[in-house]
Amino acid sequence: MARNLSVAGVALMVCFSGLADVRAADRAFCEQYAQAALVQVKGGLANRACAGGLKGARWSSDFKVHYDWCLAASFQAAGSERDARTAQLKACTGQ
Repeated sequence: MARNLSVAGVALMVCFSGLADVRAADRAFCEQYAQAALVQVKGGLANRACAGGLKGARWSSDFKVHYDWCLAASFQAAGSERDARTAQLKACTGQ
């Protein structure tokens, strides 16, 4: 029985060892993500109705902030963050 537990433990470690790689976005994706984030940030800051409400890292004008965040995020999280910026921009412009 102890052997079965150790085999199961090794199997779980193998399964979960690649989990971070699966969840983390790759460099090419993150470069595109960060560029798109900056387009949203610049557009929002250029709009007087939006600019005052754009606070926090989500609205940073620093490419590296978005890029580094993306490298540690899942594709789903990156999509959610993009969608959150889009929703906030739509809300402040009345679209």
